[in-house]
Amino acid sequence: MTSKDMDFKKSIVPIFILFFCLFMISVSRGMGESFGVFLLPLSDTFDWDRASATSIYSVYMFSLGIGSLISGIIFDKFGGKFNYVLGTLLLSCGYYISGYLNELWQFYIFLGVFSGLGASMVGIIPSQSIISKWFNKKLSSALSIAYSGQGLGVLILAPLCQILISKYGWETSYNFIGLFFFGILILLFLLPWKKINVGIYNSVDVSANKLNDSSLFEALRENTFWKFFLIYFFTAMGIFGISLQVVVYLIYCGFSDLEAALYFGLMGMLTFPGMALTGFAADIWPKHYVSTFSYILSLLGILALYSLQYFDFKYLIIFLFIIPFGLSAGARGPIITTLIAKIFAGKGLASIYGASNLGQGLGAALGAFISGFLFDQFSNYNVGFFFCTLFTIIGALLFWLIPNIKKI
Repeated sequence: MTSKDMDFKKSIVPIFILFFCLFMISVSRGMGESFGVFLLPLSDTFDWDRASATSIYSVYMFSLGIGSLISGIIFDKFGGKFNYVLGTLLLSCGYYISGYLNELWQFYIFLGVFSGLGASMVGIIPSQSIISKWFNKKLSSALSIAYSGQGLGVLILAPLCQILISKYGWETSYNFIGLFFFGILILLFLLPWKKINVGIYNSVDVSANKLNDSSLFEALRENTFWKFFLIYFFTAMGIFGISLQVVVYLIYCGFSDLEAALYFGLMGMLTFPGMALTGFAADIWPKHYVSTFSYILSLLGILALYSLQYFDFKYLIIFLFIIPFGLSAGARGPIITTLIAKIFAGKGLASIYGASNLGQGLGAALGAFISGFLFDQFSNYNVGFFFCTLFTIIGALLFWLIPNIKKI
């Protein structure tokens, strides 16, 4: 390969790789996080209580967590093409068939398990491994841009789903979404997967780190791994316990269905620059300081959301929630992703990241279920707000207990 070809490969191809990862995360996770828009229509159609309806999302997040571990193992063994084809097939089948379901257990399987496993196969797990092969010095920034696809997806898909539901109903909307993923599945076969999997860099520069080239089982014996796992777990309990209920809570506070979906989408929009800015900041300042600042923003957003039910100037307070919470909701993800890529870089990176991301799936599943259950018990959201605040604070404190962070 000539130096000119190498310069082209280093300048153009990484941008394409980053855009592809951003797109796949946007459509897969963005659709999953837009479940809040479907929450009331499903509840009204089948006369479900809040805990039953949110339990579908809990199954989705649990499957996403378990799937993250499976996704990492599959990626390390078979490469990216297998991940993306299998994941997109699951997403297409899961959403399309969901339009024909009428029993809760059926939604658990197709909307929960299929879409959760599918999102894990095409989401941040394979993206993190692929991007690590194409970026080195700006890895934090690149990963944060890809990670922000979740927010970008919510921004676009939440209002779009609300419009589709209003015009065609939730059943046909799910059919359209399934066909959309089937279109993506066909295009995946046209990509040059061998070149994508090779990359430029075999791993990030972590020669000084004693955990370099760790396998999954070696990482499981390290306290550092379990601290990352717990950060994911408690943070997800706090953040997802809030985000799933945002649309129905805003309707509860007097906003229209479309207004609630638009504000939820706006929150997702801010997640996009929030993640990107976090990545840039983490390249400049100590990562535990950046993460702590993001947790403070999340807590301020939760406080504003709690206050919304008690004041008349709702259109001011809603932005006091949307701005800090939206900017910070996913901000810890790029930081943790980069740290894991640097601390555990090597042959088992995808598996290690998938295993740690299981903490997020379990935490989000439990947080979503608890928030719905507490609403059914107390007929208000205040107790749920309290516990979500507590879980978020625990996640912030855990960041200071990982000594490796201060060395990177």
